[in-house]
Amino acid sequence: MHSTDNRYEFFSLEIITDPRDAEQAEPLRKDLVMTSVDDRLRATPSPAAVHPAERRRHRHHSFGFWAATIAFLVNMGFSAVPTPLYVLYQHRDHFSTIMLTVVYAVYAVGVILSLFLAGHLSDWIGRKRVFVPALLINVVSAVIFLAAPSLPGLLVARVVSGVSVGLTTATATAYLAELHAGRPAGQTAPRRAQTVATAANLGGIGVGPLVSGLLATFAPQPLRLPYVVFLVALVVLAVLVALSPETATAPDPRPRYRPQRIAVPRRARRDFYAATATGLAAFAVYGIFNSLAPSFLAVTLHQTSHAVAGAVAFAAFAAGAGIQIVLSRLGLRATLRLAPWVLIPGLALLAAGMWAPSLALFVIGGIVVGAGAALAFRGGLTTAAASAPPEARAEVLAAFFLGAYIGLSVPVVALGIATQYVSARSAMLVFSILVAAAILAGTRMLRHSK
Repeated sequence: MHSTDNRYEFFSLEIITDPRDAEQAEPLRKDLVMTSVDDRLRATPSPAAVHPAERRRHRHHSFGFWAATIAFLVNMGFSAVPTPLYVLYQHRDHFSTIMLTVVYAVYAVGVILSLFLAGHLSDWIGRKRVFVPALLINVVSAVIFLAAPSLPGLLVARVVSGVSVGLTTATATAYLAELHAGRPAGQTAPRRAQTVATAANLGGIGVGPLVSGLLATFAPQPLRLPYVVFLVALVVLAVLVALSPETATAPDPRPRYRPQRIAVPRRARRDFYAATATGLAAFAVYGIFNSLAPSFLAVTLHQTSHAVAGAVAFAAFAAGAGIQIVLSRLGLRATLRLAPWVLIPGLALLAAGMWAPSLALFVIGGIVVGAGAALAFRGGLTTAAASAPPEARAEVLAAFFLGAYIGLSVPVVALGIATQYVSARSAMLVFSILVAAAILAGTRMLRHSK
């Protein structure tokens, strides 16, 4: 979120918050419409006509765009590196499933703290001055994983990683859009930055467990090597981002520091509560794949391969990224209508895969539910942003993300507690029913409010 910007972007969402922006953009759009192919060709400067200094600037922005993209993907990927390794930690240190979910869930604490204390600072001090430290904070997290692999060290490392991700998401998304704007217009499609940011965000969370699962299966030292690989990559990428151009101009005078406010105007509360319930339920689904899914695979489906555990998580997040890219132009009402029809069958397949038991059903269910959760989250976020007046939108979105990250952690801990009293497949069945009910109720309320 950017409290001083007129645009909020997350996954594949872009909202113009001031209607005057659209009014001012319309005559400009009309003026820029070419009447023939010849006009367009004449309007495009030839490479020889571009000044050398301008070409160097374009190359610098192109370099920065791809450096920032890979850094965004790797940083989000690092946050999910422990996913297929939790079973190894659990067996080595003999802690319960409840504690496993707590180790996972404390990550959300770091995300929420950094999101609301510093997530908006890149508007004031520059993108690189936030993004580079965010990458280095995850380097610190990797060092803690390596140096203190006991339970207290795991908890601290996960919180530190959450701080990094909270700083990264909004900053990197804005940075990519601004770097893209500095490249030659003829080289890229207008939505490319948005599409790339979507793929880096969700796709990165899937790539992390895939890489660590493969390393844990086919390489030595499974509890060390994945962190070393990502540590080296993050250091290199931090240097590359530091060499990239800065795109944000610091306001003069610089605003006095304040945390991001959290508030919901009275008239926006009905839509906000429905949107937040939808976002919470969607994030709860993703929380399963980053925490308990490897345990379910090992205990219920008898699939102990760490590579398989990482691949299942990758499939769910890749499906979420893919459907948002493919359906990026789908309207809000259609998104809200489609989300339950994708997510609920996915939940049914996921639960059926555990009851059968069938790895194929579980994997297919993960892919379908990952796509449905992405649609549900986008619908909830779009509604939350649109439900409040422009002057209160930052506060409303802050509250929405608070609810979403609660969904990423609390339901997973509750599911972990439930598995201590009932079988994992019974707990998953109840979880699926509750999530399906929340998605149905939330999307129905949102559709009827439009």
